Formats: sequence, structure tokens, C-alpha cells
Amino acid sequence: MTATNGRPAADNGEGRGDTVAAVVRQWQTVHPELDTGPMEVIGRINRCAALLQQAEDAPLRRAGLSRPEFDLLGALRRTGHELTPSELARETFSSGAAVTKRLKHLTERGLVERRGDARDRRVAHVRLTDAGRDLVDGILPEQLGYETAVLSVLAPEGQGELAGLLAELLSRLEGRIGALRA
Repeated sequence: MTATNGRPAADNGEGRGDTVAAVVRQWQTVHPELDTGPMEVIGRINRCAALLQQAEDAPLRRAGLSRPEFDLLGALRRTGHELTPSELARETFSSGAAVTKRLKHLTERGLVERRGDARDRRVAHVRLTDAGRDLVDGILPEQLGYETAVLSVLAPEGQGELAGLLAELLSRLEGRIGALRA
């Protein structure tokens, strides 16, 4: 099947009950000449991400954490060593100002500690406290259990295929997204 612009037409969602299929059908009615294929992929990725985040944040809310705060704690836990706020910003894809604000809250809660650099007062080093490590280690199994349950609607082969396709897309986007913004 070919779209009116000569490119292969993407599955238009006919017969699918997801919300993106309805949006695509509406756009095709308004602009039948446009290829909505990209919307079908990106719209579904965004919708899945939003739904997953709403549900998966429940363990975090119970622990009094936001997703970005947990990401900071997780970065410290998985790297296994102190990080500077700049390194945390890179690890979590956050701005420096956002990291500073989150670190302040996490420090007040006793989940991280900051210490100054002996050679450069402008540099801080952040590490998990025992309480922070215990919190991450306590939440992570529940989080992974949730993710396993969500993905169980797909066969293991489908999960592997989806992971591979998303990995390919992500690696290419990470290399090109700056050029696309220009």
C-alpha cells in the first residue's frame, strides 16, 4: 500500500482500538494528502511512555519521590561512586538547575550527601547515604516487577524485537537530534 506522497503507507490503525489510531483517522480526514506514518510511531511511543510513567510512579509516590529524584538516586546507585552535579545532569538528561534543586531536596531528606572538592571549592561531590541506597534497593524490585507485568502482554520474542527496534531508534536519534533541531 502506498500513501499519496509516494512513500509506503503506514498501518493507519484501522481495526486498532488505541487512541492514536483515532487521532490518525481524524487527521487523515482533515488532511488526506499527508503521510501520518511518523505520527503513528511517535504518537504511540509518547502515549505508551505517558501511561507507563503514570502507573510506574506509584512506588515512587509512596516513597515521597518524584521520577527525576529517583533517576538521580538511581544514577548514584548504579555507577557505585560519587558524582558531581554536572555528571548527574549528563546521566539523567537534566539541566544543571534542575539537578541542583533535586539535590537540595534529597539532601534535606538525608538520602544524599554533598561534599566539597579539596582542590576546587566550586565543585561538589554527591554520594548516596545508607538511607538513600536502602531506598533505591527497596523500590527497584517493585519497579522491575511492575515493568515485567506490563510487558507480559507481549510474547518474549515480541519484547526482544521491540527492544531492538527502540535501541536502534534511540542510538540513531542520540547521534542526530542536535542536527535536527538546527
